[in-house]
Amino acid sequence: MLKLRTTAGFRKDYERIKRRGYQLSLLQDVLEKLCAQEILEMKYRDHALTGSYKGFRECHIAPDWLLIYAIDKGELILVASRTGTHADLFGK
Repeated sequence: MLKLRTTAGFRKDYERIKRRGYQLSLLQDVLEKLCAQEILEMKYRDHALTGSYKGFRECHIAPDWLLIYAIDKGELILVASRTGTHADLFGK
């Protein structure tokens, strides 16, 4: 079981999606699966990122709701880095 560590950016993003009325239980379900080191189902479209996010992964909690995360196997820590829409995270 991985320990969950969140970044300041994730905590700020979390408050934003909470204010927008997103179903937070969907995010919680994904975080629990990742902490349990389960392979995410295809519907989450989990994939590695490149560029400035090299070393991180992204999964789709909903069609336009993303979670950016990394797993530090040296410390067995899941790092939740960011969450939000494509526009929130990538300015698109």
